[in-house]
Amino acid sequence: MFTAVGVRYARALMEVVTAPEMAINPAKALEELRAIDEMIGESEDLHNVLLSPAVSVPRKRAVLARLLKPFGASQAVRNFLFVVIDHRRIDGLPSMIEAFEALLDERLGLVRADVSSARLLTDAQKGSLEAELSRLSGKRAKLTFVIDPSLIAGVVARIGSKVYDGSVKGQLEKLRVKLTAGQ
Repeated sequence: MFTAVGVRYARALMEVVTAPEMAINPAKALEELRAIDEMIGESEDLHNVLLSPAVSVPRKRAVLARLLKPFGASQAVRNFLFVVIDHRRIDGLPSMIEAFEALLDERLGLVRADVSSARLLTDAQKGSLEAELSRLSGKRAKLTFVIDPSLIAGVVARIGSKVYDGSVKGQLEKLRVKLTAGQ
């Protein structure tokens, strides 16, 4: 889940990349941010340098600038990362990226849905779920799938605070509540 700080930075970046004079697509900015976050996560040394208070901000900027050159990162993303470094918030970058993605989804009219299933779903089942959740929400659903063997069978879908439980575990729990209510 993203933090309040992550949302604040994500909103600022969204304002920049959606400004009429900017030549970057917000989806491209998201792609660049993910790649940079992955690069930072894969290198313990880089991660430590960017987080260390012993390394000066100008040095951190120089290291990141050199690494971003081969990436071909846009000026907007590069400047955003420099601001994050300047304010010593690089540890919150994953939260900022997640919040930026949520803002982008909202802007595109998408609704996020988390789907848990007892086993791996087929493409046809995923498509059917996406269509049904889109119908229920009134927006195009963007699904994230996880496997939860404790469900026994079926699926549980969550859109915001709304939960659609079609699992055997959920059905058994409803039956248990009905049976114990009669006592």
